[in-house]
Amino acid sequence: MNQDLLGRVALITGAGAGIGRETALQMAARGAIVCVNDIKEELVTPVVDTIRERGGKAFAVPMNIASREGIRDAIRRSFEHGGRFDILVNNAAWVRYQAIPEIMPETMDRMLDVGFKSVVWSLQEAVAVMDPERGGSIVNVASVAALRSAASSVVYSGIKAGIMGITRAAAAELGARNIRVNAVCPSAVPTEGTQRNRNAERDANRIARTPLGRLGTVEDIARAICFLASDEAGFITAQGLTVDGGITLTNI
Repeated sequence: MNQDLLGRVALITGAGAGIGRETALQMAARGAIVCVNDIKEELVTPVVDTIRERGGKAFAVPMNIASREGIRDAIRRSFEHGGRFDILVNNAAWVRYQAIPEIMPETMDRMLDVGFKSVVWSLQEAVAVMDPERGGSIVNVASVAALRSAASSVVYSGIKAGIMGITRAAAAELGARNIRVNAVCPSAVPTEGTQRNRNAERDANRIARTPLGRLGTVEDIARAICFLASDEAGFITAQGLTVDGGITLTNI
């Protein structure tokens, strides 16, 4: 694997499993110093150990980022670990699908805290620690739910659509500081976190409607994130890269 991220310091939230974990592994393989965040130390330690065993550089940043103080502290610690701060991947999410009559305040609050508010607060601290001349890259993990929605996904779809709005507005504001802000929009990807919302019949239906004839993988999404974080995407900002095998735009 090329070393296009050599020496850059990256923080990936929600990196204890799934897309976040794979992104951490791939960024480390590309030479980045990866700060691995998740809510519990037992989630991040195995990821850090794997990166180091493979010859990469990584630090554990176990922390609850569902508050302004939490996400800002995570970014600050990442800066301290690496002596600089270049890449932020806002991947963490807490997801529940509920029909409209069943939505409860505590469910909405937690989804908003983790999946929406933390992204806004992360921008504040990223601006504070990213070098204004060198700049940096922020990649937000949105979803095709920002573009097309299913039943019982009012809160989730609303949050992911909001992430796209944040991405565009932040790109407009932070471009003058050489900070690029983009998003990836994955379709259904088998991970530990999506198991409760998937079954064999639903997966088979998605595969049948996907032009490339398969579900996406964490590797697919991580590669897209790494691309957007790299200099290969140096003139790309305010974009939402849909990584879905073609299902979103080929089904009417």
